[in-house]
Amino acid sequence: MEISIKEKTRQLLDQQTHSGKHKRRKINDLLARYGIAMGGLSVIAAVVLICFYLFWVVLPIFKPAHVELNSESRWPQQNIVYLGVEEYGEIAFSLDHDGQMQFVDLLSSQTIGQAQIVTDSELSAISKMDLKGLLVLGFADGSFQLVNQKYAISYPNDKRKITASVEYPFGEDAFELADSAIKTINGKRWEDGLLVTAITADNQVVVKTYSLEESFLDDGFSLEENEITTLTPSFKADYVLATEGPDWLYVIGKQGEIGIYRYKSGDWVQTEQKRLTEEGVEVSKATFLLGQTSLLIGDSLGQIHQWFPVREQNNDFILTHIRSFELSSKPVVNIIPEVRRKGFIAADSEGRIDIFYTTSERHLETINFAQPVSAFAINSRSNKLIAIGQNGTANLFDVENEHPEISWSSLWNKVWYESYEEPSFTWQSSASTNDFESKFSLVPLSFGTFKAAFYAMLFALPLAIFGAIFTAYFMSPKMRGMVKPTVEIMEALPTVILGFLAGLWLAPMVEENLMGITMIIILLPILTVLFGYVWHKAPVSFKHRIPDGWQAALLFPVIIFGTVLAFWLGEPLEAVMFDGNMPAWLNSIGINYDQRNSLVVGIAMGFAVIPTIFSITEDAVFSVPKHLTNGSLALGASPWQTMMRVVLPTASPGIFSALMIGLGRAVGETMIVLMATGNTPIMDMNIFEGMRTLSANIAVEMPESEVGSSHYRVLFLAAFVLFLFTFVFNTIAEVVRQRLRTKYGSL
Repeated sequence: MEISIKEKTRQLLDQQTHSGKHKRRKINDLLARYGIAMGGLSVIAAVVLICFYLFWVVLPIFKPAHVELNSESRWPQQNIVYLGVEEYGEIAFSLDHDGQMQFVDLLSSQTIGQAQIVTDSELSAISKMDLKGLLVLGFADGSFQLVNQKYAISYPNDKRKITASVEYPFGEDAFELADSAIKTINGKRWEDGLLVTAITADNQVVVKTYSLEESFLDDGFSLEENEITTLTPSFKADYVLATEGPDWLYVIGKQGEIGIYRYKSGDWVQTEQKRLTEEGVEVSKATFLLGQTSLLIGDSLGQIHQWFPVREQNNDFILTHIRSFELSSKPVVNIIPEVRRKGFIAADSEGRIDIFYTTSERHLETINFAQPVSAFAINSRSNKLIAIGQNGTANLFDVENEHPEISWSSLWNKVWYESYEEPSFTWQSSASTNDFESKFSLVPLSFGTFKAAFYAMLFALPLAIFGAIFTAYFMSPKMRGMVKPTVEIMEALPTVILGFLAGLWLAPMVEENLMGITMIIILLPILTVLFGYVWHKAPVSFKHRIPDGWQAALLFPVIIFGTVLAFWLGEPLEAVMFDGNMPAWLNSIGINYDQRNSLVVGIAMGFAVIPTIFSITEDAVFSVPKHLTNGSLALGASPWQTMMRVVLPTASPGIFSALMIGLGRAVGETMIVLMATGNTPIMDMNIFEGMRTLSANIAVEMPESEVGSSHYRVLFLAAFVLFLFTFVFNTIAEVVRQRLRTKYGSL
């Protein structure tokens, strides 16, 4: 009988084992196991691919320039005094001492045109006046001429053809400037005026200004002479540089002396005289950087120095040495500034040509020309460089130099920008002028990100953590069932709505009732503690009337009363203490107040972060095993002692995870900080000033950035930095959580 029962039981078990239901369960288990594994691996792969894509977009901005020889030929002209290249790098022109201009097709190395400058005197000096290629030519008889190059494009037989010629925008007649030969000449043209200045053979500096008069008969202009000034420097002058306006005039000697003049009330007034080089070091080349703010001074030791005026506290400008670049140990013979950005190319006396960028302080590339350079030039697109040696050899180089303005130094260190009083961290990616100096410091954006997160967490942490602990441990189940879903549903609110309300309703309300908001921060904690003390001293019979776990409901009238009282007291206190206008009073004592500030962001973003921290913390506290709390209470510990000594240590991994997840949410928040701050990338912990965060900056500027530009790639770098911030925070959170779990997991 026993054997038959065992046999029957075994048969039943075998039937279950081989039943279709068990097979389906086994298949489902395998599918779930491998499906979850594949899902996890897919998430990891997606994160890695995102990181790789960001890195791939960012990588080109740190590559050095690349220069490659395109062609080598013989230049058809000797004794070159000036060399230029048109915008696309297809046509170059040269000018010799006799005023002969030759146009050469760089692709075929053939001469495609010639022109003779209309003059009866010998050419003695030449300078470029504007970014469009207008040249001022100085002659030995003291006169000057203004010439330009014209490139006409036609399509005979459906083939593109460029016809080069010389034009005289102000007529072919020379203009009188000085009574003796011109040794050095310079000039500037602006919208309605023109200035020409020269150093003569008898060491006089002549400055002449003109008004541009538009012709009614054609589209041309005529020059109307305004005034002429003669200056006598106290040293032998070799270089003269003028800015448009007229505004500044720099007279420089070979021994390093410089006289600085400023145009004031119709007269040139000397404001400063100093030395640019040390004793025994000669100035071998002087020119302007793009924008005419910075001077580039090359010396006989192979150094190039950047100087520009810096405003002092008394509003005077002092010419200040900013940075230096090392070319070689040989004298600098020529410096060519780029036309569209703050870079330049320099050559020494032995044929070395280097490419530099001032803001990023980068030495980008070196070209060993193997012979002294008589002339070199780069086109306005900065992708074609032509150099002509003293033996007539002409080399055309292709230049790849897309992102010279970016370096680790310019991204993360202080940079002394033109017209700034001192080095600073600055983000300003664009402006309306061509000579703008891009400022791509990520420091103020990173600072703004942490500042916004700090004030949001300062507002959210106490409310979320303490509220979650009270809800999970002290509140009655019925009340908890109402409070927890209410708080969690707040997380479903779109952040764009929160940002909209913060910017258009909360920010003006805070400004109008700043004293009332301040009183809320002061009064509510005091009233809450005071109410707790009164409740503690209340008669036991009265306290027993309130069901256990419902005491928190009594705080609602206290909070409402405290808020009303704070706003009621705010207006008279503001009138007495701050003359009725607290924001204006803060501004008067040097604390800037912006309507959309960190206080508004802290409240709005804290409101968005509270549900996340509250929910995770509440679950962690509520999940503490009941036998631990019951055991602690049974041993005589009070509920508060049990919470502090048992519940919080056990729930600490979950609480810390909530904190770090909330911090990650605050760091990555976009719409609230975008709409509730002034989006000003400043570095100030002042709670009454705004900020700009990495995420908000990406949202604002990515639509207007040119694909592939430095601005575009730096925005991707900002996204990569934000990605790294999140990764670091999550890593720290996981390490600490695991340690806390190991430490308190045995409870």
